[in-house]
Amino acid sequence: MIIKSKNKLAGSLSILALGLSLTACGGGTKETTTTKTPTEGETQESSASITVPFENTVALTGAGASFPAPLYQNWFVALNQKVPKLQVNYQSVGSGAGVEQFTAGTVDFGASDTAMKDEEIAKVSKGALMLPVTAGSIVFAYNLPGVEGLKLSRETYVDIALGKITKWNDPKIVADNPDLTLPDKPITFVHRSDGSGTTGVFTKHLSAISEDWKTKVGEGKTVQWGPDGGKFLGGKGNEGVTATIMQNEGAIGYVEYGYAKNNKLHMAAIQNKAGQFIPPTDEAASETLANVELPENLRAFITDPEGETSYPIVTYSWILAFPKYDDPNKAIAVEAMIQYALTEGQKSAPALGYVPLPATVVEKVAAVADQITPDFTINVN
Repeated sequence: MIIKSKNKLAGSLSILALGLSLTACGGGTKETTTTKTPTEGETQESSASITVPFENTVALTGAGASFPAPLYQNWFVALNQKVPKLQVNYQSVGSGAGVEQFTAGTVDFGASDTAMKDEEIAKVSKGALMLPVTAGSIVFAYNLPGVEGLKLSRETYVDIALGKITKWNDPKIVADNPDLTLPDKPITFVHRSDGSGTTGVFTKHLSAISEDWKTKVGEGKTVQWGPDGGKFLGGKGNEGVTATIMQNEGAIGYVEYGYAKNNKLHMAAIQNKAGQFIPPTDEAASETLANVELPENLRAFITDPEGETSYPIVTYSWILAFPKYDDPNKAIAVEAMIQYALTEGQKSAPALGYVPLPATVVEKVAAVADQITPDFTINVN
């Protein structure tokens, strides 16, 4: 008979175990990997069964955000170990370049820390699905030997980013930190030099809390830095910003939490909407997500979250996929990749500095991923 090859991720999603079962029809040798579903009384873990009908190796290429790159690399290596005939090559080139390559169709999937806008989606001839697969915080990481536990009020960190505050012993920083001894050193602010979803999220937050920032700089994947003076340095990717902060004493910059954590950089506690100084932690980021309702189109912009213990700058990070793929094996492979991200992949997120998705979000993403299908029919005996 002839059937449409379409995999129903959401239909097989186990709400309690976050389990997915992806099976595909077709000829060739099947590779299957299964993880155990917990029985009553056992610790709850995610489970997944991946069955792929690949006779030959299928390679996917993706490009985009540097924010989730360490997590994606972890996922794709682990997925290849489970399914050797499925290889995923991901290039950390920044959200801006990732969206461009996805739009041009030169990659099988893209990745961005900011959801695509309607006008951007309209340029994608094949259509676009935006699938949030992880989340994380953007932090103020700094290089100031001997200074730990730095706090920055909203006005203070906006003024540092504007270039208004240029010394570490500025009265505003001193007022935020009466118990710290701050040096008479110049501040170097480190920012992204490439088109960046991290910059988009960061500047959207600053625009939401400061009319001064909104008027002078605004929001976007690229902006003009230093309207009020100060010393600024650019770095490519979260990798470049992290390295630049580490190499310059007196530097401070915005970077994804996992990069700062893994490189043992100091991170400031920043003031949230409720007036509390919140250090970046997994728990604080989870509190932020708990106060955000993800809409059906999966596009949520968290600009200034509510909550006494919410961390102020948190974002989802999206994989960008096509609804249809000309190559049937690539359609199956992309869906298997998303399946792994939503199940086994979530367990490795905290150790790398990322926030696991709430179960309700996993369900919504799986439902949207159901749209991925080969643009073809196949014969099944």
